[in-house]
Amino acid sequence: MNKFLLLLCSLVAFISCLKSAHAEFTVAECRELGFIKTQLMCSNCDKLDDFGLEAIKPHCKQCCTQDQQPAAQRTYAKAILEVCTCKFRAYPQIQAFIQSGRPAKFPNLQIKYVRGLDPIVKLLDASGKVQETLSITKWNTDTVEEFFETHLAKEGAGKSSYSVVEDASDDDDDDDFLRTNRI
Repeated sequence: MNKFLLLLCSLVAFISCLKSAHAEFTVAECRELGFIKTQLMCSNCDKLDDFGLEAIKPHCKQCCTQDQQPAAQRTYAKAILEVCTCKFRAYPQIQAFIQSGRPAKFPNLQIKYVRGLDPIVKLLDASGKVQETLSITKWNTDTVEEFFETHLAKEGAGKSSYSVVEDASDDDDDDDFLRTNRI
């Protein structure tokens, strides 16, 4: 009887170990592993193999959030590319995109000049609410164009212009800055 009880206890311990091995990690455990659980999408874990990081893939999978839908299928009603022209030297690829004819292909793209801001893209839903904000500091011109082709809704395809908005302010000094800070 003692052997049976010992075997049963061992079996229960083994099953609980298996369960914990397949359970998701807590936010704190993921942070200790170098993952931010709230921002890590499971589709990103699948890309680890491409970089020879198969060893951390199981931990990544236990810390990730399931994608709502594949990234290629997500589209947004509108996008705002925000940048400061004073940063064009640091980001010539963004300058090249803006100064080329490429933005005209996207009628639902707005370019907004914000003083001192590194280039970002804000993706909005149909009601104008920001759904995602992405840093595009490392993107090249082709990547920016491809991103908009993939993720911007094709509504208004007949239009051939996009809008440029400069950061308005009540200060006359800011107005002078904007006059000299145009493309």
